[in-house]
Amino acid sequence: MEQPALPQPSPGPGPGPDPSPVPDSTADSTAGPGSDPGSAPCPEPRQGRRPFPAHSKLWAVAAVGVCLGVGLIVKGLDVPAPPPQPSAAQALPGDDGLPSPKASATPAGPAAMLPATPTRVRIPVIDVNAPLTAIALGSDGHLVPPPEQNRNLAGWYQDGTSPGAVGTAVIAGHVDNYSGPAVFYNLGSLKKGMTVDVDRADRTTAVFTVDAVEAFADNNFPDDKVYGAASRPELRLITCGDGFSKSRQQYLGNVVVFAHLTSAVHH
Repeated sequence: MEQPALPQPSPGPGPGPDPSPVPDSTADSTAGPGSDPGSAPCPEPRQGRRPFPAHSKLWAVAAVGVCLGVGLIVKGLDVPAPPPQPSAAQALPGDDGLPSPKASATPAGPAAMLPATPTRVRIPVIDVNAPLTAIALGSDGHLVPPPEQNRNLAGWYQDGTSPGAVGTAVIAGHVDNYSGPAVFYNLGSLKKGMTVDVDRADRTTAVFTVDAVEAFADNNFPDDKVYGAASRPELRLITCGDGFSKSRQQYLGNVVVFAHLTSAVHH
């Protein structure tokens, strides 16, 4: 299939990365990453990564899914439990199999923030306090994930929307590396109503409230829903999840957090 053309970068800084593994029909999708000591890292090649969508208004890498995780696997490592996965109750309305509620009037959100480089992501409820590194497209047209050696590092797509500005900003982080759990290991345990803080270089903090947390299989990743254009400031946090293939030694999909801006703090 011919690869769609890449969109042109939008003005201003802004994050986003790419991690999605290849589905395995013979895999044990309920197995945790630590269930097979001595396993190899998730592959980072073309397979499992979707190219940018052709839609000019989709500002992120389709399928932040090239597995941002290696399966927790160093021989002799005391392997923790598998990374938590979201329940159906945390899905967006309609995604849980129930009818979507009728739209109702909601109070106006805060004014959008001007674009500024994000420097740190903080999620106190799951002990995340990590610096952000800019991530760009590689020569193959896919986003290069943050270095896996640093367990406490997340990446933001610098040619996309800046967190706090109008649009869909994307931040991704590894779920684990050879040493153990990484920055977004507990992302799947977030719940609706919890908050995510993104510190910015202009001495402001964009505060986002979680709308939903879902796990998507790589072969059923909803590009438009995750990366589609937004008329308000929104944020997506992404890591590996949705089960682990022991035979392929890689995750089968991604955990995605959907959130929107609810306040802007000036320091």
